[in-house]
Amino acid sequence: MPPSSPPLRRRTTMTSGNPYRSSSATSIKGCCCCIGLLFSFLALLSLAIILIIVLAIKPKKPKFDLQQVNIQYINFVATNTIDSPPSESVSLVIQMLFTAKNDNVAGIKYRDSRFTIMYRGVPLGRGTVQGFYQAAHSLKKVKTTVSIDRVNLLQADAVDLVNDVSVNDRVALRVMGDVSAKIRIIGITSPNVQVLIDCSLVISPSKQSLVSKQCGFDGLQV
Repeated sequence: MPPSSPPLRRRTTMTSGNPYRSSSATSIKGCCCCIGLLFSFLALLSLAIILIIVLAIKPKKPKFDLQQVNIQYINFVATNTIDSPPSESVSLVIQMLFTAKNDNVAGIKYRDSRFTIMYRGVPLGRGTVQGFYQAAHSLKKVKTTVSIDRVNLLQADAVDLVNDVSVNDRVALRVMGDVSAKIRIIGITSPNVQVLIDCSLVISPSKQSLVSKQCGFDGLQV
């Protein structure tokens, strides 16, 4: 009797994980990539449309001009001490009238603007114009009042200021400041547009009027 052959062993191939789960993960990754590409395309398309609109509108920087300066109150008080040279303190109330002109087809949003008033290089005080919104193709007048309370001036500057007010009726001042604004186009706000203002002016205290004015403006286009 021939010897019996050993029983055949069945080979079983073991697979790690679920093939359906692997296929689902691959599909999810593919969908995420498609969504990411879609959003990137929409963002680039929106940016291109905005650039086209901006180039078509050609936004201009705002025109912010100082129109009038009035001295509403002025007072001098002498201050003489042993440890310091003779000086005099001055108190002033100055009102400034600005005009803002918007030549754009879009509105302009102004931020708070600050100005410094100087006499012979000595800062007397600062004024603030509150931020506001200006519609397209419009002219707006804004006022600010600067109250200067007992600013000490050296005797030489104080004497000159007293003579300018009481004798010459001509006071030379310098107004410096910056205006920050943003142009709004179809609900989209542009980067800051900075306009620097430097005005040399002469006012008449008795008439409370502006005698002469020379202003320089320097701005950055959008």
